[in-house]
Amino acid sequence: MKLFILGFAALIATGSAFADTTAAASVIHDKPGFFMHMDVAKVLSSTDTYGQCGIVPARLDYLDSQGREHVLDYQVQGIGCPNDN
Repeated sequence: MKLFILGFAALIATGSAFADTTAAASVIHDKPGFFMHMDVAKVLSSTDTYGQCGIVPARLDYLDSQGREHVLDYQVQGIGCPNDN
C-alpha cells in the first residue's frame, strides 16, 4: 500500500513539473446582447461590410482599458446594395 501511495505521489509530482505555468494571453469572446456594456479603449480591427447586401456577420477586435483583447461577433445590415436609397 505504501508503494502505491509513493508511486501516485511521484506521478503527481512529475505531472506538475511538466505543467505549463505561464499564463497565456487569452482572447475574451464577448457575446452580443441588448444593452451590452463595452469597455473599448482601442479598436484593433472591424469587418468592412461595404458592398454586401442584407444581414451579414461582422467581427470587432478591440482592447479594453486594462489592455485585454476582446472579440465580438455580431450581425449587421450590410451597406452598399445597389437599390438602397
